[in-house]
Amino acid sequence: MSKKIIMMFLIAVLCVPAVVFAGSSASSTCATKYPVVLSHGMGAQAEILGIIDYWGDIPAELEDNGADVYITSVNAMDSTANKAAQWRQQVLQILAVTGKAKINLIGHSHGTLYSRYAISNLGMASKVASHTSIAGPHRGSVVAEMILGIIPNFLEPLVGDVLDVVMSFIMGDVNGNTVANGYDLVRSNMINVFNPNTPNASGVYYQSYAYKIKNITGGGFLGITWLAMLPFEGDNDGLVSITSAKWGNFKGVIEGSWWAGGVNHLAAVGLLSLPTPGYDPEEFYVNVVADLKSRGY
Repeated sequence: MSKKIIMMFLIAVLCVPAVVFAGSSASSTCATKYPVVLSHGMGAQAEILGIIDYWGDIPAELEDNGADVYITSVNAMDSTANKAAQWRQQVLQILAVTGKAKINLIGHSHGTLYSRYAISNLGMASKVASHTSIAGPHRGSVVAEMILGIIPNFLEPLVGDVLDVVMSFIMGDVNGNTVANGYDLVRSNMINVFNPNTPNASGVYYQSYAYKIKNITGGGFLGITWLAMLPFEGDNDGLVSITSAKWGNFKGVIEGSWWAGGVNHLAAVGLLSLPTPGYDPEEFYVNVVADLKSRGY
């Protein structure tokens, strides 16, 4: 599986992430009409610490099956609106490079929200054919509320500044805002403010998938948050509940083999996760994109 050429001039000019060009492939299973754009979640960028690819082998597998894949990268921790502006700029560059009129967006976690914001509020509706949400917190997450609740109000500015510096050093964030990122994801904001002001755009196909941890063995790093979320939001993947993840055409809950512990939020993209019997990230995304192709996108 080969990687595509990195477009350094885009990085230099607009801080666009490594954007990948499609090469030849033996399969046309994922040869969609429009390019596929992968957009990451919070707490990370497309490349973590300069050594870990957020999407792992997923882009290469899609390319091997005929997809034209691009990867955006925004601040790891920032407000949804700020991330949306960064995302918009990068998508416009992708469209300019490809000569295509639209993209197929596949977002994970917060990537589903800042892309939604850009579509509805930053004039990107005509540039997006489909919006696929993978474990997106469309109705917020109690985990954000729990974390913010630990920090006394008078310490929030100090803690936020420290975390912003850490994210700048580790992830390369530029003028990020950790506290704003947290407040944007609380349930009251998502349900009462964000969603009413970010309606689905006409002409864009929206679909979503949820993930579920079934027992502590499937939790991995998120076992504790899975348990903490259960009384408040029910079944969840350690960060996002099934209820919160449903948006547009809901395609179902991914939980792996019946006998295994489920699939957590990180395992959804194969990131820092233990083996997940019954769930292969690369195969899953190939199937998602193949379905988009069959729908004419």
